[in-house]
Amino acid sequence: MELEVRHLRVLCAIADTGSLHKAARQLGMSQPSLTTQLRRIENALGAELFARERTGCRPTPLGRSVLSRARPLVSQMATLVTETRAAAARADGPRLRVGSTASRALPGWLRRLRHRLPGTDLALHMDVSANALLRMVAAGQLDVAFVHEVEGCPLRVPDGLVRRVLVDREPQFISMARDHPAAAEPVVDLTDLAADRWMVDPTVDGEWDGLRRVLAEAGIDPPVLHADYHTAASLIVLGEAVAPCQPTSGPREDMAIRPLRDDPLAVRLLLHARPGTPIDELYTELASAYREAALRAAAYRQWLLRNGSPLLRAA
Repeated sequence: MELEVRHLRVLCAIADTGSLHKAARQLGMSQPSLTTQLRRIENALGAELFARERTGCRPTPLGRSVLSRARPLVSQMATLVTETRAAAARADGPRLRVGSTASRALPGWLRRLRHRLPGTDLALHMDVSANALLRMVAAGQLDVAFVHEVEGCPLRVPDGLVRRVLVDREPQFISMARDHPAAAEPVVDLTDLAADRWMVDPTVDGEWDGLRRVLAEAGIDPPVLHADYHTAASLIVLGEAVAPCQPTSGPREDMAIRPLRDDPLAVRLLLHARPGTPIDELYTELASAYREAALRAAAYRQWLLRNGSPLLRAA
C-alpha cells in the first residue's frame, strides 16, 4: 500500500484527539474502519505509530517523527485545495495573499480583513518557518506575512520589505498538565521545571536555539523532546512534558497555562509586506485582532494588568 494524503489525515486526527473513537467521529467513519486503516498504515511503514493505552492513543517516538512530516503536507494540501477553489470562483478581482506563522490572532484578523476589503479574495498560507514566509513575500508569492521572531535569534529579512512591529516583546508562557505541582502557582520559576521533559519544535525558526539559551542561563539542563506542538499537547496533558506556548493560548480543562517568572522567553511580532501593499490598513486590523485575543486569555490578561501594558489602554 502506498501512503496518500488521506492516510496522513488519519494519523493527524488520531494524534489530535488522542482517541480512535474521537478520531473516527471527526473523520466521519466507524471506529472499526479507522482501526483497520491505522493497521494498514502501520503495516505499510513497518512499525507501530501509536501506543494503544486504556486512556487512548499516544504517538510512539517514530509516530511523532512521522507526524512532524505529515502535518505540513496535510496543511499544504488543504491550502492547495482552498486556493484553487478560490481562484476558480474568482478569476478576476482584487486578491490579498497572506502568510502567517501560528497565532490566535489570525482568525480575528482574517475576519476583519474580509469586512474591510469586501470583494477581495483572501488567500492564506501557513508555515512554521518565518524565514520561509519572508522569502515568499520577497519573491512575490505572498503580499504580506505576520511572523514572530524569537528573542536572540534574528530573522533573515530580505531587502526591500516594509515592516511594522505589532508587539516588541511578547512573553512566552509555559503549558503543563493541570495537576502539575507548579500549576498551583500563578507564576512559575524555570527551576520548578528542571526535572520535566521539555518539548520544542525544531522546525520553528529560532525556537530551539532560543530555548536552549534560556535554559542554559538558568543553569538547568532538562531532557528535551523534539516534535511539533500539536503532538506536544497530547503528552503535556498526560504529564509527560512541558512546553513553551503563546500567552494568547486559550483555556483547556486538561492543561494549565502559566507565565514564567521574569519572562525569560519572548518573541517579537512583526508584519512584513511587499512595497505597495496597504500595510497600515492591514496592521490596524491585525492590532485589533491581537488585542482581542490577548484580553480573551485569562493568564495573559492578568500579565498585561501586572505590567501596565499599552494593550489595556488601547482597549
